[in-house]
Amino acid sequence: MEKKSYKIHIIGAGVSGLIAAKVLEDNGYHPIIIEASNRVGGRVKTDVIDGYQLDHGFQVLLDAYPQAQKYLDFNALELQKFVPGATIFTDGKRSTIGDPLRDWSLLFSTLSSSIGTIGDKLKILKLNSTLKKTSIETIFSSPETTTLSYLESKGFSKDIINKFYKPFFAGIFLEPQLNTSSRMFKFVYKMFGEGHAVLPKAGIEAIPRYLQKQLKHTSFRFNTKVTAVNDDHLVLENGDKIRTHFSIIATEASHLIPNLKQTTKWKSCDNLYFTMETRAIDKPIIGLISNRNTLINNLFFHSSLNTASETKRELLSVTIVKNHNLDEKRLIENVQIELEKLCGISNTHFLKRYQITKALPELNNLQYDCSPTETQLKPTIFLAGDQQLNGSLNAAMLSGQRAAEGLILALEDGLRVEELTSEYL
Repeated sequence: MEKKSYKIHIIGAGVSGLIAAKVLEDNGYHPIIIEASNRVGGRVKTDVIDGYQLDHGFQVLLDAYPQAQKYLDFNALELQKFVPGATIFTDGKRSTIGDPLRDWSLLFSTLSSSIGTIGDKLKILKLNSTLKKTSIETIFSSPETTTLSYLESKGFSKDIINKFYKPFFAGIFLEPQLNTSSRMFKFVYKMFGEGHAVLPKAGIEAIPRYLQKQLKHTSFRFNTKVTAVNDDHLVLENGDKIRTHFSIIATEASHLIPNLKQTTKWKSCDNLYFTMETRAIDKPIIGLISNRNTLINNLFFHSSLNTASETKRELLSVTIVKNHNLDEKRLIENVQIELEKLCGISNTHFLKRYQITKALPELNNLQYDCSPTETQLKPTIFLAGDQQLNGSLNAAMLSGQRAAEGLILALEDGLRVEELTSEYL
């Protein structure tokens, strides 16, 4: 049987599924992607509402990610850089700190900031230097503890942990106590130190859209929900069955495979968008709220970056990672009160709320990579998705690559191919 004649189905058109399709195409196969929604992207989506680009949750790409450098064309995406630092709001006062080695304009504000001691700032520089010299493989083979315990072991003061590290990394890890694995912290810290946080000019969804455009021999079935994946067929929500030789599940698999013990817990967040006449932070730098009992964790003025959609008013994104029981009306009111009281941001007009229940996988024993054979769940079924490794776009890409490579290895096994071809002829 010719390679292009094999029925290879990928369930999920997120980043993992798109990368899996790319690897299969590069090796001569013509996969089929089945997606429950109406477009590619999975959790990486951007809506345009009233002319404003609204990402589903505050998401950034770290341009130092090895897989991003491998699979993405940064020029085509027109990546817009963030300033490598943060503006921190504490009890109505603000200060800005950052990495002066990458942006000299941050030197004076960082040294003069009341956030942390001089010793803390020297420890930050030392940590930057140490992690730059540490390989990714070493990071992910190191003993695993919580991020908070790791920072305490490095001698950072409670002041800089509570006012900078907690709000900054809570916005990345989507949990406020820094219980996330120290491996993830060191990996992300290393990536920040080696590059920049960036956003495509057209929003975060430009990434999966770019990947989709690279696919020349992959067919798509949108608005099609798979309810079960079996060895030789898929079951759709409408009861139809699709015959298949191989399947890659590039989404959560627990509800698709009978008796699958592997289940994923998820972190959630709220993302609210507001418009206003003027922005409180001129530079494209993240804003953090360091007060412990506030709803808001971080904020960002998307209009401080160049965007594909031009609007007259400023656009503000607010992220909440703490659990709450507020209905939408009360949530908006409380957020607006905090913005005015703590940040001096007033006259905001609510635009859109994204309540994201599956924002990041909650994982232990994080891995950077795996062998292609480790992605094989059954002889004809393979798993992909960042939940297989760690919660990052880099992991989503790498897991998709490994699942496709695992499938190709299975197909190149002569006995396996003979059994499949005789079965489906």
